[in-house]
Amino acid sequence: MDNQIVDLYLNDPKVKKDWQAFLTSLNITNFAANEVDQIDYTIGIYNGDDLVATGSVAGNVLKYIGVCNKGVTNGSRFNAIVSELVNRQFAQHVYHLFVFTKLKYSESFQHIGFSELAHSDEAAFLETGSPDVNDFLAEIPRVDDQNDKQVAGIVMNANPFTRGHRYLVEQAASQNDLVYVFVVNTDASLFTTTERFQLVQAGTADLDNVIVVDGGDYMVSYATFPAYFLASPDQVVTYQTTLDARIFRNVIAPALNIKTRYVGSEPLSRTTNIYNEVLNRELPPAVQVKVIDRTQTLTSDQQVITATQVRQFIKNGELSSLSDFVPETTAQFIQNHLTPLQKRIQEGMNIDGN
Repeated sequence: MDNQIVDLYLNDPKVKKDWQAFLTSLNITNFAANEVDQIDYTIGIYNGDDLVATGSVAGNVLKYIGVCNKGVTNGSRFNAIVSELVNRQFAQHVYHLFVFTKLKYSESFQHIGFSELAHSDEAAFLETGSPDVNDFLAEIPRVDDQNDKQVAGIVMNANPFTRGHRYLVEQAASQNDLVYVFVVNTDASLFTTTERFQLVQAGTADLDNVIVVDGGDYMVSYATFPAYFLASPDQVVTYQTTLDARIFRNVIAPALNIKTRYVGSEPLSRTTNIYNEVLNRELPPAVQVKVIDRTQTLTSDQQVITATQVRQFIKNGELSSLSDFVPETTAQFIQNHLTPLQKRIQEGMNIDGN
């Protein structure tokens, strides 16, 4: 059916091959499993036997959108594909959508109702629908006369919340009137978002000037940003971290009067070290970056405290080692939930990384 939208079933080898060949012709060449396996469905438009437009959805993210405009009005196929994806999501009661795309396509998405949240030299991050970023910001608790206060922000995964995380929050709390701790919202960790949020709340409950906030869709872990349209791994890290930093600098921080972002030094993680370098480049002067030396919170035998090590203790059932690494609230949670946590690991949950 020429120029009509059809479903593309990527489990069919021929369909997948044609789909990849078409996108490759548009310089979209990254078909890594972590990008493709997340796709919920894909649609396309054919002209004869030739695929001339396609788009996919993964969760609430539009991805792998590509069109050939040869022989048709410029933008018509793009509008048809994106409108169909948006309408299908709305039909499934998904009213808030994101797209990560090459910068040159940002304007095309803005023409059909998307709003740009941030962009870098390589890419742009846009949203449409509701609740949007203004709704997210409106729900965050404030204090009286906040614009006259010294306000700081921390973003953490806390997988799980350790004594190292606690020390970082303590330092920020002692140096500011108010501290927001944003917990990254992504269930790609051993501890779910709900569990991590609860552990951070419990571990900071005695600090009266600390507010723990679910990072929602806007404090996205750089590991979850789609990067299928970028050519090299080096580009990917830079693009992901730059977009993350610019959303914080341009959208989050001004709304909450955040003037300082606290991070822990990262002697053991190259990727997080790069992230800190990007924050240092992108946030000032609007938001100062304060790096807290993680070697100030060593264990009794002089080990650097890491959440990675705690996850290894869980895997091996070494609960006697926990007290050196995590606050009592985290240790108690692990003891009470050891069996389901170990089951997640046995079922393939990756416990390496940050």
